[in-house]
Amino acid sequence: MYIKQTYSTSSLLRELYSDTLPHLYTIRTDFQTAGRGQAGNSWESEDGKNLLFSALLRYNELRATEQWRLSMLVAVALWEVLANHLPKKQLTIKWPNDIYFGDKKLVGILIENILIGKHVGYSIAGIGVNVNQTQWQSDAPNPISMKEIMGQEFEAEALMNEWISSMKLWENCSTEALSAAYLQRLYRREGWYMYMEREVSVEPTHIVLSDDPSPMANSPFLAQFIGITPQGELILLNENNEDKTYHFKQIRFVI
Repeated sequence: MYIKQTYSTSSLLRELYSDTLPHLYTIRTDFQTAGRGQAGNSWESEDGKNLLFSALLRYNELRATEQWRLSMLVAVALWEVLANHLPKKQLTIKWPNDIYFGDKKLVGILIENILIGKHVGYSIAGIGVNVNQTQWQSDAPNPISMKEIMGQEFEAEALMNEWISSMKLWENCSTEALSAAYLQRLYRREGWYMYMEREVSVEPTHIVLSDDPSPMANSPFLAQFIGITPQGELILLNENNEDKTYHFKQIRFVI
């Protein structure tokens, strides 16, 4: 489904949802008046310049404890599409599922899972790809578009159709194979980098709270990537040889 303008493709898809809508049904738009990013952030996009769409995902046997698989699946499938058009050496997946080119943000992904009992009833993947935009008005620190990278314009709908085809290939992979592909493409997988903890607490992960007297609380610290839990939490090792586990938004990459 294509609609020239809407408030949010993900919100619209959820409102229109019915059991008759097929797997990978999409709503694409040229402009969102209230596009959403992770944790309530807004998503800047110039009218008609980028790929903005949401897709319905149906994996009826997927357990609620396996939601992380969807995040990896959507990101890896989209990475594969972009790697066909951009220099892949600089193309990475920034945990949990943004896609970066170098140290600049190219893609934002927001996945909403609707649970039914112990299973995921259905999911909505909202995706924004910076395609042909070259001027940025918001205070977003590091956006970049495909046109800025390659010096040419791309056709948004064609990219979406490529992603649908890529999803159909990757969704049949085992979780182990999908996880290996995700980790291979991960941003800052090797080396020591600066991070900053956030003043939030999301159970059951471990976090330095705002009233913690530790000198590391709310201060940049050096750490390296160790791994990702089956629930999608990030594990970092700091300079004191301590490893910590973080839920999304409990940690920020210092770029």
